[in-house]
Amino acid sequence: MRPLLEQVRALDDWQAFVASWDRLEPDAYLASVGRYRRRRHAVFSAERTGLVRREAHQPHYQSLKYNPLQGDIERWFEPMAESVSDGATLSSILAFTRDFFGNLSPDTGAWHIEVHQFRIEALPGEPGQPTPEGVHRDGVDYVLVLLVDRTNIVSGTTTIHDAEGRQLGSFTLTAPLDAALVDDARVFHGVTAVTPEDPSLSAHRDVLVVTLRSKARTS
Repeated sequence: MRPLLEQVRALDDWQAFVASWDRLEPDAYLASVGRYRRRRHAVFSAERTGLVRREAHQPHYQSLKYNPLQGDIERWFEPMAESVSDGATLSSILAFTRDFFGNLSPDTGAWHIEVHQFRIEALPGEPGQPTPEGVHRDGVDYVLVLLVDRTNIVSGTTTIHDAEGRQLGSFTLTAPLDAALVDDARVFHGVTAVTPEDPSLSAHRDVLVVTLRSKARTS
């Protein structure tokens, strides 16, 4: 992924980008399930070419059809820091993602893009759940999951499934910039729980999730 991203723009602020995960806020909407997830969120828009523009802060919404755990509610998360959204690394990721998926969807003229910074923490006896809603679709057109950091954890394996629930494959993102690029209309995905490798030390899995939905579609 790094060579592909650097064809767009050098990742000059990569270390600061990674460090920004230390400033994520707890996901209050998961309080009834567990306090293992931290996140920030931002919304962007893009035409087929040109700049990817950040939009005013707004809620994240999924219907119950796609998120039976937290669907049909507007979830307001803390906004992504401007230093992250305006930085070289995220700019490169968004431009690459728009172009890559745009080639698969030549009839799409404009995209609604949502970006999520996730930290899943694992404690002794309390595994972290990257996908607490289980195997699912996000209700968008395409998804990028990019590993940013993985510290002292076991598992966190991504599984891909067809519409009947049959597992088509699995893999584990282990190194920074390992990525999964998902056609959300065709397959379901999930991630297994993460546990600490050394229970005496802090443990977390940091990922960036980018979703793209054609602006011609209703939400």
